[in-house]
Amino acid sequence: MASAITKVISPWRFVRIARIPAVQLHMTGALMGASVEDFNRAKDKLGTLKKDPGNEVKLKIYALFKQATQGPCNTPKPGMLDFVNKAKWDAWKSLGSVSQEDARQKYVDLISSLVSAEGPAVAASPTGSAKAFETLLFTTEDGITTIKFNRPEKKNAITVKMYDELIEALDLAAKDKSVITVLTGSGDYYCSGNDLNNFTNLPEGGPEKMSKDAGELLKRFVSAFIEFPKPLIAVVNGPAVGISVTVLGLFDAVYATGRATFHTPFSHLGQSPEGCSSYTFPRIMGPAKASEVLLFNKKLTAAQAYELGLVTEVFPDNSFQSEIWTKLKAYAKLPPNSLALSKQLIRAVEKEKLHAVNVAEVERLQERWLSDECMQAIVSFFQAKSKL
Repeated sequence: MASAITKVISPWRFVRIARIPAVQLHMTGALMGASVEDFNRAKDKLGTLKKDPGNEVKLKIYALFKQATQGPCNTPKPGMLDFVNKAKWDAWKSLGSVSQEDARQKYVDLISSLVSAEGPAVAASPTGSAKAFETLLFTTEDGITTIKFNRPEKKNAITVKMYDELIEALDLAAKDKSVITVLTGSGDYYCSGNDLNNFTNLPEGGPEKMSKDAGELLKRFVSAFIEFPKPLIAVVNGPAVGISVTVLGLFDAVYATGRATFHTPFSHLGQSPEGCSSYTFPRIMGPAKASEVLLFNKKLTAAQAYELGLVTEVFPDNSFQSEIWTKLKAYAKLPPNSLALSKQLIRAVEKEKLHAVNVAEVERLQERWLSDECMQAIVSFFQAKSKL
Protein backbone atom coordinates (compact mmCIF):
# COMPACT_ATOMS: atom_id res chain seq x y z
CA MET A 1 0.00 0.00 0.00
CA ALA A 2 2.78 2.44 0.90
CA SER A 3 4.43 1.91 -2.48
CA ALA A 4 1.15 2.56 -4.28
CA ILE A 5 0.66 5.82 -2.42
CA THR A 6 4.22 6.89 -3.18
CA LYS A 7 3.59 6.19 -6.87
CA VAL A 8 0.56 8.46 -6.84
CA ILE A 9 2.37 11.40 -5.33
CA SER A 10 5.83 10.93 -6.82
CA PRO A 11 5.45 12.89 -10.10
CA TRP A 12 5.57 16.14 -8.14
CA ARG A 13 6.83 17.57 -4.90
CA PHE A 14 4.54 19.62 -2.68
CA VAL A 15 5.84 23.15 -2.96
CA ARG A 16 3.33 25.16 -0.99
CA ILE A 17 0.95 24.21 1.74
CA ALA A 18 -2.68 25.16 1.23
CA ARG A 19 -5.93 23.96 2.69
CA ILE A 20 -7.83 21.95 0.14
CA PRO A 21 -11.09 23.67 -0.80
CA ALA A 22 -14.28 21.95 -1.77
CA VAL A 23 -14.00 20.87 -5.41
CA GLN A 24 -17.05 20.20 -7.53
CA LEU A 25 -16.35 16.95 -9.39
CA HIS A 26 -18.42 16.01 -12.45
CA MET A 27 -19.55 12.42 -12.27
CA THR A 28 -18.95 10.73 -15.62
CA GLY A 29 -18.89 7.06 -14.64
CA ALA A 30 -21.69 4.55 -14.85
CA LEU A 31 -24.27 4.36 -12.14
CA MET A 32 -22.52 1.30 -10.74
CA GLY A 33 -19.43 3.42 -10.05
CA ALA A 34 -15.82 2.98 -11.10
CA SER A 35 -14.39 -0.51 -10.92
CA VAL A 36 -11.09 -1.42 -9.34
CA GLU A 37 -9.72 -1.79 -12.87
CA ASP A 38 -10.87 1.75 -13.73
CA PHE A 39 -9.22 2.99 -10.56
CA ASN A 40 -5.91 1.28 -11.39
CA ARG A 41 -5.97 2.63 -14.95
CA ALA A 42 -6.53 6.15 -13.60
CA LYS A 43 -3.60 5.66 -11.22
CA ASP A 44 -1.40 4.75 -14.20
CA LYS A 45 -2.64 7.77 -16.20
CA LEU A 46 -1.61 10.06 -13.34
CA GLY A 47 2.02 9.34 -14.11
CA THR A 48 1.59 10.53 -17.71
CA LEU A 49 0.67 14.11 -16.81
CA LYS A 50 3.20 16.58 -18.17
CA LYS A 51 2.18 19.59 -16.11
CA ASP A 52 2.06 20.05 -12.36
CA PRO A 53 -1.67 20.45 -11.57
CA GLY A 54 -0.93 22.49 -8.45
CA ASN A 55 -0.98 21.74 -4.74
CA GLU A 56 -4.73 21.97 -4.26
CA VAL A 57 -5.40 19.33 -6.91
CA LYS A 58 -2.52 17.14 -5.71
CA LEU A 59 -3.92 17.19 -2.20
CA LYS A 60 -7.34 16.24 -3.55
CA ILE A 61 -5.79 13.36 -5.51
CA TYR A 62 -3.98 12.16 -2.41
CA ALA A 63 -7.10 12.40 -0.23
CA LEU A 64 -9.31 10.54 -2.71
CA PHE A 65 -6.69 7.80 -3.12
CA LYS A 66 -6.46 7.30 0.65
CA GLN A 67 -10.26 7.35 1.04
CA ALA A 68 -10.71 4.89 -1.83
CA THR A 69 -8.11 2.45 -0.55
CA GLN A 70 -8.38 2.81 3.24
CA GLY A 71 -11.68 4.51 3.97
CA PRO A 72 -12.15 7.57 6.22
CA CYS A 73 -9.07 9.10 7.83
CA ASN A 74 -8.01 7.00 10.80
CA THR A 75 -4.45 8.14 11.56
CA PRO A 76 -3.24 10.62 14.21
CA LYS A 77 -2.93 14.25 13.17
CA PRO A 78 0.72 15.18 12.39
CA GLY A 79 2.46 17.86 14.45
CA MET A 80 2.10 21.52 13.53
CA LEU A 81 5.67 21.72 12.20
CA ASP A 82 5.17 18.76 9.87
CA PHE A 83 3.67 21.06 7.23
CA VAL A 84 3.44 18.67 4.29
CA ASN A 85 2.00 15.67 6.15
CA LYS A 86 -0.40 17.91 8.05
CA ALA A 87 -1.75 19.34 4.79
CA LYS A 88 -2.19 15.81 3.39
CA TRP A 89 -3.91 14.67 6.62
CA ASP A 90 -6.27 17.69 6.52
CA ALA A 91 -7.19 16.91 2.90
CA TRP A 92 -7.98 13.27 3.71
CA LYS A 93 -9.87 14.19 6.89
CA SER A 94 -12.00 16.71 4.96
CA LEU A 95 -13.63 13.87 2.99
CA GLY A 96 -15.37 12.72 6.16
CA SER A 97 -17.53 9.63 5.65
CA VAL A 98 -17.44 9.54 1.83
CA SER A 99 -17.63 5.84 0.88
CA GLN A 100 -14.70 4.08 -0.72
CA GLU A 101 -16.79 3.48 -3.86
CA ASP A 102 -17.64 7.19 -4.20
CA ALA A 103 -14.04 8.18 -3.55
CA ARG A 104 -12.87 5.72 -6.21
CA GLN A 105 -15.31 7.19 -8.73
CA LYS A 106 -14.29 10.75 -7.91
CA TYR A 107 -10.63 9.82 -8.19
CA VAL A 108 -11.20 8.33 -11.67
CA ASP A 109 -13.19 11.39 -12.77
CA LEU A 110 -10.58 13.83 -11.49
CA ILE A 111 -7.66 12.06 -13.19
CA SER A 112 -9.62 11.76 -16.43
CA SER A 113 -10.40 15.48 -16.39
CA LEU A 114 -6.73 16.34 -15.85
CA VAL A 115 -5.58 14.10 -18.69
CA SER A 116 -8.25 15.47 -21.03
CA ALA A 117 -7.39 19.08 -20.15
CA GLU A 118 -3.79 18.64 -21.26
CA GLY A 119 -4.75 17.39 -24.72
CA PRO A 120 -2.06 16.45 -27.22
CA ALA A 121 1.35 17.99 -26.59
CA VAL A 122 2.57 20.41 -29.25
CA ALA A 123 6.27 21.09 -29.45
CA ALA A 124 7.27 24.72 -29.82
CA SER A 125 9.69 25.79 -32.54
CA PRO A 126 11.75 28.57 -30.97
CA THR A 127 13.79 30.99 -33.01
CA GLY A 128 17.37 31.58 -32.00
CA SER A 129 19.09 29.27 -29.53
CA ALA A 130 17.59 27.86 -26.36
CA LYS A 131 18.65 25.87 -23.29
CA ALA A 132 16.26 23.54 -21.50
CA PHE A 133 15.64 24.17 -17.79
CA GLU A 134 12.98 22.82 -15.45
CA THR A 135 12.04 26.11 -13.75
CA LEU A 136 13.22 28.69 -16.29
CA LEU A 137 12.85 29.61 -19.94
CA PHE A 138 16.22 30.48 -21.49
CA THR A 139 16.50 31.87 -25.01
CA THR A 140 18.98 33.92 -27.03
CA GLU A 141 17.79 35.94 -30.00
CA ASP A 142 18.74 39.23 -31.68
CA GLY A 143 21.66 39.76 -29.31
CA ILE A 144 19.46 39.37 -26.21
CA THR A 145 19.59 36.44 -23.78
CA THR A 146 16.32 36.22 -21.88
CA ILE A 147 16.03 34.31 -18.61
CA LYS A 148 12.42 33.93 -17.55
CA PHE A 149 11.10 32.66 -14.20
CA ASN A 150 8.75 29.88 -15.30
CA ARG A 151 6.56 28.74 -12.43
CA PRO A 152 3.53 30.95 -13.21
CA GLU A 153 1.14 28.65 -11.33
CA LYS A 154 3.21 29.39 -8.18
CA LYS A 155 3.70 33.09 -8.98
CA ASN A 156 7.30 32.21 -9.93
CA ALA A 157 8.27 31.45 -6.34
CA ILE A 158 11.93 30.42 -6.14
CA THR A 159 12.70 26.84 -5.13
CA VAL A 160 16.14 25.39 -4.41
CA LYS A 161 16.08 23.95 -7.93
CA MET A 162 15.36 27.37 -9.41
CA TYR A 163 18.26 28.90 -7.47
CA ASP A 164 20.62 26.33 -8.97
CA GLU A 165 19.23 26.85 -12.45
CA LEU A 166 19.43 30.65 -12.20
CA ILE A 167 23.11 30.40 -11.28
CA GLU A 168 23.71 28.13 -14.27
CA ALA A 169 21.66 30.35 -16.59
CA LEU A 170 23.59 33.48 -15.58
CA ASP A 171 26.85 31.65 -16.19
CA LEU A 172 25.69 30.60 -19.67
CA ALA A 173 24.50 34.12 -20.47
CA ALA A 174 27.81 35.59 -19.34
CA LYS A 175 29.68 33.36 -21.80
CA ASP A 176 27.38 33.42 -24.83
CA LYS A 177 27.49 35.89 -27.73
CA SER A 178 24.56 38.01 -26.59
CA VAL A 179 25.03 41.73 -25.95
CA ILE A 180 22.61 42.13 -23.03
CA THR A 181 20.80 39.78 -20.64
CA VAL A 182 17.20 40.21 -19.49
CA LEU A 183 15.51 38.67 -16.45
CA THR A 184 11.71 38.61 -16.41
CA GLY A 185 8.77 36.44 -15.34
CA SER A 186 6.13 34.20 -16.94
CA GLY A 187 2.48 34.98 -16.26
CA ASP A 188 1.17 37.81 -14.10
CA TYR A 189 3.99 37.86 -11.54
CA TYR A 190 7.63 38.80 -11.92
CA CYS A 191 8.54 36.68 -8.89
CA SER A 192 6.92 36.09 -5.48
CA GLY A 193 10.26 35.51 -3.71
CA ASN A 194 11.30 32.36 -1.89
CA ASP A 195 9.00 29.38 -1.93
CA LEU A 196 8.64 28.92 1.83
CA ASN A 197 8.37 25.19 1.32
CA ASN A 198 12.18 25.43 1.12
CA PHE A 199 12.02 25.66 4.91
CA THR A 200 9.94 22.51 5.37
CA ASN A 201 12.14 19.97 3.58
CA LEU A 202 14.70 19.37 6.33
CA PRO A 203 17.81 17.37 5.42
CA GLU A 204 19.18 14.62 7.63
CA GLY A 205 21.34 17.10 9.50
CA GLY A 206 18.26 19.02 10.65
CA PRO A 207 17.77 22.82 10.73
CA GLU A 208 21.49 23.50 11.17
CA LYS A 209 22.33 21.63 7.96
CA MET A 210 19.48 23.35 6.15
CA SER A 211 20.69 26.77 7.30
CA LYS A 212 24.26 26.06 6.23
CA ASP A 213 23.30 24.71 2.81
CA ALA A 214 20.79 27.49 2.14
CA GLY A 215 23.35 30.12 3.11
CA GLU A 216 25.97 28.72 0.73
CA LEU A 217 23.43 28.57 -2.09
CA LEU A 218 22.28 32.15 -1.45
CA LYS A 219 25.87 33.38 -1.36
CA ARG A 220 26.61 31.78 -4.75
CA PHE A 221 23.36 33.13 -6.18
CA VAL A 222 24.03 36.75 -5.23
CA SER A 223 27.68 36.46 -6.29
CA ALA A 224 26.49 35.49 -9.78
CA PHE A 225 24.79 38.90 -10.05
CA ILE A 226 27.77 40.79 -8.62
CA GLU A 227 30.14 39.15 -11.10
CA PHE A 228 27.90 39.28 -14.16
CA PRO A 229 29.98 40.96 -16.91
CA LYS A 230 27.34 42.20 -19.36
CA PRO A 231 24.51 44.71 -19.02
CA LEU A 232 21.86 42.97 -16.91
CA ILE A 233 18.31 44.30 -17.21
CA ALA A 234 15.23 43.42 -15.15
CA VAL A 235 11.90 43.55 -16.97
CA VAL A 236 9.49 43.53 -14.05
CA ASN A 237 6.22 42.37 -15.60
CA GLY A 238 4.22 42.20 -12.35
CA PRO A 239 4.51 42.05 -8.56
CA ALA A 240 7.99 41.34 -7.17
CA VAL A 241 8.65 40.06 -3.64
CA GLY A 242 11.65 39.30 -1.44
CA ILE A 243 14.95 38.42 -3.05
CA SER A 244 13.63 39.23 -6.51
CA VAL A 245 13.43 42.82 -5.25
CA THR A 246 16.61 43.00 -3.17
CA VAL A 247 18.91 41.94 -6.04
CA LEU A 248 17.54 44.72 -8.26
CA GLY A 249 20.25 47.01 -6.88
CA LEU A 250 22.76 44.80 -8.72
CA PHE A 251 21.09 45.27 -12.12
CA ASP A 252 22.16 47.88 -14.66
CA ALA A 253 18.59 48.90 -15.51
CA VAL A 254 15.16 48.02 -14.13
CA TYR A 255 12.05 48.54 -16.26
CA ALA A 256 8.60 47.97 -14.80
CA THR A 257 5.00 47.79 -15.86
CA GLY A 258 2.72 50.26 -14.12
CA ARG A 259 0.98 47.46 -12.20
CA ALA A 260 4.21 46.11 -10.70
CA THR A 261 4.75 46.31 -6.94
CA PHE A 262 7.91 45.80 -4.87
CA HIS A 263 7.73 44.21 -1.42
CA THR A 264 10.38 42.93 1.01
CA PRO A 265 8.45 41.52 4.02
CA PHE A 266 11.53 40.27 5.91
CA SER A 267 10.58 41.32 9.43
CA HIS A 268 7.13 39.71 9.02
CA LEU A 269 8.96 36.43 8.49
CA GLY A 270 11.55 36.95 11.22
CA GLN A 271 14.32 37.31 8.65
CA SER A 272 16.74 39.99 7.40
CA PRO A 273 17.68 41.56 4.05
CA GLU A 274 19.80 39.84 1.42
CA GLY A 275 20.92 40.44 -2.17
CA CYS A 276 23.29 43.21 -0.97
CA SER A 277 20.21 45.38 -0.37
CA SER A 278 21.45 46.45 3.08
CA TYR A 279 24.13 48.33 1.12
CA THR A 280 22.56 49.12 -2.27
CA PHE A 281 19.13 50.31 -1.09
CA PRO A 282 20.42 53.06 1.25
CA ARG A 283 22.75 54.20 -1.54
CA ILE A 284 19.92 54.25 -4.08
CA MET A 285 17.06 55.71 -2.05
CA GLY A 286 18.65 57.06 1.14
CA PRO A 287 18.77 55.44 4.60
CA ALA A 288 15.33 56.57 5.78
CA LYS A 289 13.43 55.34 2.72
CA ALA A 290 15.48 52.13 2.63
CA SER A 291 14.50 51.48 6.24
CA GLU A 292 10.82 51.84 5.36
CA VAL A 293 11.24 49.18 2.70
CA LEU A 294 13.67 46.76 4.38
CA LEU A 295 12.71 47.12 8.05
CA PHE A 296 9.07 48.12 8.02
CA ASN A 297 7.84 46.09 5.03
CA LYS A 298 6.59 49.02 2.97
CA LYS A 299 5.26 47.85 -0.37
CA LEU A 300 6.17 50.18 -3.23
CA THR A 301 4.13 50.84 -6.33
CA ALA A 302 6.02 51.04 -9.61
CA ALA A 303 5.72 54.83 -9.52
CA GLN A 304 7.10 54.99 -5.97
CA ALA A 305 9.98 52.66 -6.87
CA TYR A 306 10.78 54.95 -9.80
CA GLU A 307 10.75 58.05 -7.60
CA LEU A 308 13.15 56.34 -5.17
CA GLY A 309 15.55 55.36 -7.95
CA LEU A 310 15.05 51.59 -7.71
CA VAL A 311 13.30 51.50 -11.11
CA THR A 312 14.74 53.10 -14.24
CA GLU A 313 11.48 53.67 -16.10
CA VAL A 314 7.80 52.71 -15.80
CA PHE A 315 5.59 51.87 -18.78
CA PRO A 316 1.79 51.60 -19.09
CA ASP A 317 0.75 48.00 -18.66
CA ASN A 318 -1.13 47.84 -21.97
CA SER A 319 1.97 48.83 -23.96
CA PHE A 320 4.68 47.53 -21.63
CA GLN A 321 5.87 44.54 -23.65
CA SER A 322 5.98 46.30 -27.02
CA GLU A 323 7.71 49.41 -25.68
CA ILE A 324 10.27 47.62 -23.57
CA TRP A 325 11.33 45.16 -26.24
CA THR A 326 11.74 47.95 -28.78
CA LYS A 327 14.11 49.62 -26.33
CA LEU A 328 15.98 46.38 -25.55
CA LYS A 329 16.50 45.53 -29.22
CA ALA A 330 18.04 48.95 -29.72
CA TYR A 331 20.40 48.32 -26.78
CA ALA A 332 21.40 44.98 -28.29
CA LYS A 333 22.73 46.76 -31.39
CA LEU A 334 25.30 48.71 -29.36
CA PRO A 335 28.97 47.60 -29.47
CA PRO A 336 29.18 44.67 -26.99
CA ASN A 337 32.78 45.19 -25.88
CA SER A 338 32.17 48.86 -25.20
CA LEU A 339 29.16 48.01 -23.04
CA ALA A 340 30.99 45.31 -21.08
CA LEU A 341 34.09 47.42 -20.47
CA SER A 342 32.02 50.44 -19.43
CA LYS A 343 30.08 48.29 -16.95
CA GLN A 344 33.37 46.99 -15.59
CA LEU A 345 34.52 50.56 -14.89
CA ILE A 346 31.25 51.44 -13.17
CA ARG A 347 31.11 48.30 -11.00
CA ALA A 348 34.79 47.57 -10.28
CA VAL A 349 35.10 50.21 -7.57
CA GLU A 350 32.53 48.57 -5.29
CA LYS A 351 32.71 44.91 -6.32
CA GLU A 352 34.84 43.94 -3.32
CA LYS A 353 32.45 45.78 -1.02
CA LEU A 354 29.45 43.99 -2.51
CA HIS A 355 31.01 40.57 -1.93
CA ALA A 356 31.73 41.50 1.68
CA VAL A 357 28.13 42.66 2.17
CA ASN A 358 26.85 39.44 0.63
CA VAL A 359 28.90 37.37 3.09
CA ALA A 360 27.69 39.43 6.07
CA GLU A 361 24.03 39.25 5.02
CA VAL A 362 24.19 35.49 4.55
CA GLU A 363 25.81 34.98 7.96
CA ARG A 364 23.04 37.00 9.60
CA LEU A 365 20.36 35.10 7.72
CA GLN A 366 21.82 31.75 8.76
CA GLU A 367 21.38 32.89 12.35
CA ARG A 368 17.85 34.14 11.71
CA TRP A 369 16.73 30.89 10.06
CA LEU A 370 17.54 29.04 13.29
CA SER A 371 15.85 31.59 15.55
CA ASP A 372 12.54 31.08 17.36
CA GLU A 373 11.25 34.30 15.77
CA CYS A 374 11.79 32.99 12.26
CA MET A 375 10.35 29.55 13.05
CA GLN A 376 7.23 31.04 14.61
CA ALA A 377 6.77 33.50 11.73
CA ILE A 378 6.91 30.71 9.16
CA VAL A 379 4.51 28.54 11.18
CA SER A 380 2.11 31.50 11.40
CA PHE A 381 2.39 32.01 7.63
CA PHE A 382 1.37 28.43 6.88
CA GLN A 383 -1.42 28.51 9.47
CA ALA A 384 -2.81 31.67 7.88
CA LYS A 385 -2.62 30.07 4.41
CA SER A 386 -4.45 26.97 5.63
CA LYS A 387 -7.41 29.14 6.72
CA LEU A 388 -7.86 30.70 3.28
